[in-house]
Amino acid sequence: MTSAVATGVEVRPIILDAYGISLSALVGTPAGAPRGTILALHGAGMSAGYFHGSANPGASLLRLGAELGMTVLAVDRPGYRLSAVRLPDGQYLADQAAAVAAAVRDFATRYPTGAGVVVAAHSFGGKVALALAAGGSVPDLLGLDISGCGHRYVVAATDLPGAGAGRPRVAGWGPLRLYPPDTFRSSRDVVAPLPAREAQEARRWPGTFLELAPAVRVPVRFTFAEYEPWWQHDPDTLTDLRSRLAAAPHVRTERQLYAGHNISLGWTARSHHLRVIGFAEELIAAKGI
Repeated sequence: MTSAVATGVEVRPIILDAYGISLSALVGTPAGAPRGTILALHGAGMSAGYFHGSANPGASLLRLGAELGMTVLAVDRPGYRLSAVRLPDGQYLADQAAAVAAAVRDFATRYPTGAGVVVAAHSFGGKVALALAAGGSVPDLLGLDISGCGHRYVVAATDLPGAGAGRPRVAGWGPLRLYPPDTFRSSRDVVAPLPAREAQEARRWPGTFLELAPAVRVPVRFTFAEYEPWWQHDPDTLTDLRSRLAAAPHVRTERQLYAGHNISLGWTARSHHLRVIGFAEELIAAKGI
């Protein structure tokens, strides 16, 4: 999955070390020195390719971010792709956060990261992002940009996806018109089996969030798709969500119109990714003030 374009941007696979566990990843690098690094964390039953979908190539976060001067590192979280053989049941949330942090530190020894790291996380990746921030183990962490993840489910915990073979769970994506026609065929290269420990953690999330939230001390931006089927995002719920992150310098909650749960694979992916990059630019600017 290697590609280059005329701007000098390159997207290529790499392998990162996480305490002796090898994690596969994709990285998009700009032609010159990066302004900063966006760490992209995929959701449950997906993979790093979620941020580099082939059905709508112009919307790739990896390519777009690199074209705009950012390094974008999309990691296959523990239990996915390369690490799935060693971790067939995945890892619990705290272990995942520690492994991802170690992988980022390994990356930083080999590649320039610019002004710092902004985590762009989707769905279960947002849970890992909040655990990373609460643990304080990522050097130069500037903030979190989370989509498709809140703190109160719409569905009962027993109705969440269980462990098993990866396949597009169409009912959880939102209206199909929100995605390019080729999305579900090409998504076979994006989806992956959902590890058992991750499925268990998902059911515990509302309580886990309440434990993690007070320790998050970086800015956070939440985006909820207009047609989000998994998470409550009414005004009262969003007010409560923001209030739980009292130690964060600021918390934003926004809505992406014309989008379903998997925003980065839909028609509005480019719009969403431009906002992610814009948020990263704001955090880089704030660092110098």
